[in-house]
Amino acid sequence: MSWLERLDHAVSQPLLSNLDDTWAALLDRLGSVSPFELAVLGGKAMPTPGLAFLAGYQAALRVLWPSAPESLGALCASEKRSVRPADMHMRLDLEALRLNGSKDFVTGGHEADWLLVAARSEAPGEAPQISLAVVYPGEPGVRLDPLPALPLMPEVGHARLHLEQALCERLAGDGWDAYVKPFRTLEDLYVLSALTAWLYGIGRGNGWSQGLMLRLLALLAGCAEGSRQSPESPACHLLLGGLFAQFGEMRDEINKALAESEGEWANLWMRDQGILEIASAARAKRLAKAWGQAGF
Repeated sequence: MSWLERLDHAVSQPLLSNLDDTWAALLDRLGSVSPFELAVLGGKAMPTPGLAFLAGYQAALRVLWPSAPESLGALCASEKRSVRPADMHMRLDLEALRLNGSKDFVTGGHEADWLLVAARSEAPGEAPQISLAVVYPGEPGVRLDPLPALPLMPEVGHARLHLEQALCERLAGDGWDAYVKPFRTLEDLYVLSALTAWLYGIGRGNGWSQGLMLRLLALLAGCAEGSRQSPESPACHLLLGGLFAQFGEMRDEINKALAESEGEWANLWMRDQGILEIASAARAKRLAKAWGQAGF
């Protein structure tokens, strides 16, 4: 059964006592799903936009690392708000497979069960080279310090990561080109998919107009096509740019429909909709580059 056929199934996942239990319960309800289905069906089932974001974020991680565990994970790249390889101080000893350094941000905080960590691994004097390694909270040398709740999606905790001689598993391939760089695009696509599905679910329960519901479905169909593109291709960036532009043109109508709906949906959306603006400047740069490559 396709994601489109399952979209109208009445699956709802309340927030339980912690994120880990909430996530496990959602996976149990959904069964075996592709990453795109996880984003869309999981996003629609969640009670808040912030938790829908979590579904999209986890889906993007599973595209990046198809053999990821089912539990919650996070990609840890930024240091002092930068992800540039030259700005990273996290170091991987390739012989001992030990990590040393800190990362600013762990999505999911203490409830993340596995962490993909970007680290410098070049020899002294060489140009920056990034590797991606897996570490597990609770292992020796791995420390997570909780961060204050954010105004956006406060249900999703965050933490700062500190590693000291932490044993790790190194993933194959270049850490920048194969993982960190494409994840920016994957996160944009799958989070947009999850939040659009969340809005579709709210609209279905509150009798939104047929025209708005059909446009949300069309946006999801565009996201489905985006999930079939390479995140490094100009075609993917052009399509993603079109999808965000399409969503932007619907925003006023969405806000009006939410304001007229019963419940706290409008307040939740106003609180969390800024999720879609995160890294918008970097997304615009990728779109401009793809636009030029396409000959415009």
